[in-house]
Amino acid sequence: MTAPAWTRLEDRGVIAVRGEDSRSFLQGIVSNDMNKVSATRAAWGAFLTPQGKYLFDFFMVFDGDTLLIETERARLAEFVKRLTLYKLRGKVDLADVSNDYAVFAVFGDGTPSALGLDDERGAAAARDGGVAFVDPRLADAGARLILPASGSGETFASLQAADAGAYDRLRLRLGLPDGSRDLIVDKSTLMENGFDELGGIDWHKGCYMGQEVTARTKHRGLVKKRLMPVEIEGDAPDAGTPVTIGDREVGELRSSNGDIGLAILRLDALDGDPVLSAGGASLHPRRPDWASF
Repeated sequence: MTAPAWTRLEDRGVIAVRGEDSRSFLQGIVSNDMNKVSATRAAWGAFLTPQGKYLFDFFMVFDGDTLLIETERARLAEFVKRLTLYKLRGKVDLADVSNDYAVFAVFGDGTPSALGLDDERGAAAARDGGVAFVDPRLADAGARLILPASGSGETFASLQAADAGAYDRLRLRLGLPDGSRDLIVDKSTLMENGFDELGGIDWHKGCYMGQEVTARTKHRGLVKKRLMPVEIEGDAPDAGTPVTIGDREVGELRSSNGDIGLAILRLDALDGDPVLSAGGASLHPRRPDWASF
């Protein structure tokens, strides 16, 4: 790690959720506990199909009375449409405010203190007309900021700039999924992709969309594969390239950046120190320190 650096995450957008029923509306839909989200506490969660399959994941934090949802910009309109289907007569207003806000990542040694934040994951505080929060998945990933699209320059005056690729490589080394780059829509499950250990599921909140299947997967020990970092020797294959040991297919490469990537791999293929193959490259899997498998 190095001194704190910042980069703008151009591929992220923001949804504003307002109205007196906002919290109760989302409580019955998302995988995390909305009652724990506030102006001083951010959370990460997911929206699933009734069958417990992944649709969207996102960060949530309050900016005053407005709940801000940070998610993939390319899929934001689809997300708003899905949420609207469940709004019914609730007093909730949903709006795409991506043109009003910019999303940034700050990462490196001492990031929380550089932003005036506590060093525990999810710690949040108002900042320069927006909000800053330590990554609620893993404090080693640094912090995120949702700031007004104009006038955010002074926030980073004492920090060095970095390109988005540097942050992406940190994310990959830590084994953190990046939305639909790593999870397959309507197919992936949360337990296979680290949502349990990374705080993306609250097991005590009660029912939400896909909760029954997710809980059954955990308590019956049905997880047979996991997303994890892989070191890549050779040219990085495209996402979706099968991963093999000899003639046996044991997984699939997901996102990558140079010689580091993420792959979804069968757990029974990880005994010893296996060398895996994908599209002519060799892959060396590495369990993240936070993982329990």
